[in-house]
Formats: sequence, C-alpha cells, structure tokens
Amino acid sequence: MTSFHTDVIVIGAGVSGLAAATEISRAGRSVRVVEARDRVGGRLWTIPSAHGPIEMGGQWISPNQDALLDLVGELGLETFSRYRAGKNVYLNSEGERVEYVGEVMPASAATVASIDRLTAELDRLAAEIDVDEPWAHQSAPAMDQLSFRDWLYSESDDAEARDNIALFVAAAMLTKQPSDFSLLQAVTLAASAGSFSNLVDADIVLDKRVVGGLHQVAQRLSDRLGSIVQLEERALEVRWTGRRATVATDRGEYSASAVLIAVPPNVVSKIGFDPALPAETAQAFAHLSMGNVIKVQAVYTESFWRAAGLSGTAFSPYEVVHEVYDNSSYLDSRGILVGFISDVDAARLQDLEPGKRRVEVLNSLTRYFGPLALDVIGFYESDWKSETLTDGAYGTSFDVGGLTAYGATLQPRVGPLRFGSSDLAGEGYLHVDGALRIGRSMASEVLEQLVHSEG
Repeated sequence: MTSFHTDVIVIGAGVSGLAAATEISRAGRSVRVVEARDRVGGRLWTIPSAHGPIEMGGQWISPNQDALLDLVGELGLETFSRYRAGKNVYLNSEGERVEYVGEVMPASAATVASIDRLTAELDRLAAEIDVDEPWAHQSAPAMDQLSFRDWLYSESDDAEARDNIALFVAAAMLTKQPSDFSLLQAVTLAASAGSFSNLVDADIVLDKRVVGGLHQVAQRLSDRLGSIVQLEERALEVRWTGRRATVATDRGEYSASAVLIAVPPNVVSKIGFDPALPAETAQAFAHLSMGNVIKVQAVYTESFWRAAGLSGTAFSPYEVVHEVYDNSSYLDSRGILVGFISDVDAARLQDLEPGKRRVEVLNSLTRYFGPLALDVIGFYESDWKSETLTDGAYGTSFDVGGLTAYGATLQPRVGPLRFGSSDLAGEGYLHVDGALRIGRSMASEVLEQLVHSEG
C-alpha cells in the first residue's frame, strides 16, 4: 500500500476526468487519475475484432459539438460521415414496411401534421429553456410535474404521432418509458442539442464518426498524461474536511487539496464518504437514474442494403430494434448494421440466453431489410446494464418532479469535492461534448480554488 500527495485527485478516466486532468496538468499542478476499469474512456469503448474495430459505446459527433470537434482536430484524429445515401425504412403499427426519402415520415397526412405540430411546440419550449438552469423557467414547476407521456396525450389524439415523438426522446435518448420523466426533462434534453428538431434529425445527431473509433479521444488524452493515469485502481472511500481530502483506493491512499469525482451520479453511491455527503447532494443523485439499452451490431460480407438502394437507416416505435443505421467501418468492404434496444424491450431480452437474444435481433433486422439480414459473419452486443461501473446508458435523468426539486444542486461543490460528468452537463448533455465541457469547467474551478487558498 502506498501513500501519495498531489494537488488534485480525479476519480474516473472517462472524458470528463481526463479533460479535467489535462487542464490541471497544463497549469503546472500535480494531478492523479484513478480508474477502476482496465481501460480509459468510460462510456466510450472500442474493441478490436476479426471484423475491424467495433465501437461498443458512444461513437457519433454532431456538427454543433464544437468543443469535441476542436479536440478531435487537436489530437490529430480523422473523421468520416455516416453513410446515408438511398432510401430509409419505416415500419408502422400494422407492421407495414415503407421505403422513403427525405425528412417527411411516410404516414398519413394527419399523423405527419400532428408530428409537425408537436415538434414545433417542443422547439418553442426548448428555445425558452436555459440549459444550465432549466428549473428557472417560469413554467418549470408545472412542466416538471407533468410526465412526457401525459403531455403527449394532452397535445395529440394521434397514436402514431405520439409513439414516434416518444421514440425520439424516450427510447432513442433517455432509454426510459415516457411516463418515467417529465416534460421539462424532455425539453431540457432538446435544448441541450440546440432544438428538438436537431435531436430528431439523424443527419445532425449522428453526423460523423472518428476513424478507428471515438474512444481514441479518451485514449490520446490518457497517453498525453502518461503515468498520471492509474488503471484498475478503485476508489473506495473519500475522507474530507472543509479544505482537504484523502482518497483511499484498493492500492493505497492519496491526499489532495481537491478531489474531482468524474463518474456518473448513479455510481457515486459506490464510493464511501466520511463524513457523508450533504443530504441535498445525496438526494439529488438518488433521483437521477440510468436508462437501459442494448447496442447490437451485425456484420456482413458486404453492405447488401446499399446495393438495394437503401441507406441502412430504419426505425419503428413498434420494433424490438427501434432504430438501425449503417455502421460500416471507414474504407472497409464489409457491412455493419448497428441497432438499439431500450427500456422494457432491453429488460426482456436481457433475460434471454444469448442465442435466443440474437435470433430476436436478427429477426427484427429482417423485417427492416429482408432475409439477407440473417446472413451475418459477426454479431456483437453491448449490454450497458451489465457494466457494473456504469449500470445503464446512455446517461442519467431525473424522475418526474426531480429536476425542479434537485436540479439547482447539480454539479455540487462540497468542500474540496467536485462532481461532474456528461450527465450533469447543460450544453452537450449525455454526449462526449458535454463531458469535455464539464471536465474543463471543474478544472477551472479547482485551479481558481488552489490559487485562492495559497493567496
């Protein structure tokens, strides 16, 4: 067991923690990063395979995520655009398969009109929200007491329109039932992406990928930091006073003037605190919970859908795999389809043995793309609920009423402790861009604190 003193300890080597450590190190301060996993990146995770690199976690960059785009360029990484040429596929509530081009969903005129009206209203509300203080909106209390499901029912009597708008927010982003979070949480999510229209436009939110995998952002930040980053070292307890803290790990102890806890809020409870965290901080974290999603990837000898004039983009609120995209690797002749299963469907499939789960997934892909979807040469799944150091994906969100009750206590400052991850970001919420921003923000606060304490 070792004892070590440093200016700052960072718990967690995801993008938030690595970004913070980078800024602190650049400022000439000593810093140490401890990470329980055997890898960096957190919810960014790429595995090598016989079929090339497979991105098991986050992978896309939006054009408005300028903090991340700037860093990608600084790190010397290349990007490429998601394949999107050709027709998209939609399956309606009757199981009918429709191919279409353009942004207008292939549904009845009444359904399309209802979707347009709901989108416009969500855009209007998102434009009024301050993503850093959504609870400050004059209608925040009322919006936060109304579940997103109940709001949809109050605004539209068109079931297909409701189902599709719910898909974009609930299944595709928060990976929960629309009854599990509020209208305010949904609007805040939309505002964090610039608008609801941005959120539902795959050509925006799923614009570019990094050659070799987005995880390289974390890996290259870690490489620059070198031995500062310690893997397979779990933080067990943080003992703190008003001005200093000691982090006990399974290898030793570190004393520091500040501790940055850069893990998801639901994981904070896995760390002991002495004294206990203030009640309002603990309660805020307790009301934030992860969603549930399984990411699946099917590999083929070629992108057969492209030859059929399809983009590889498909979706349906009524399918087990609710959304699918062409996920083929850069300049690789093999084809990859990536799909997502969330919430109750994910929970049901998690109870199946792997072979049966694979059959259900491939059958769902077949309903989108035909029998050739069964002819896989590789199949990969990432069940984020089984990742014990994350316990779900893509990130945490509040229950109904939680955002106004506890939102102002987010990014809490508890003596020498700071908390931050993409879950607590305003701009870039749930995205790597948000993780980067909040990591840098924590570093700035701590550097100022260190200067002040020495003044």
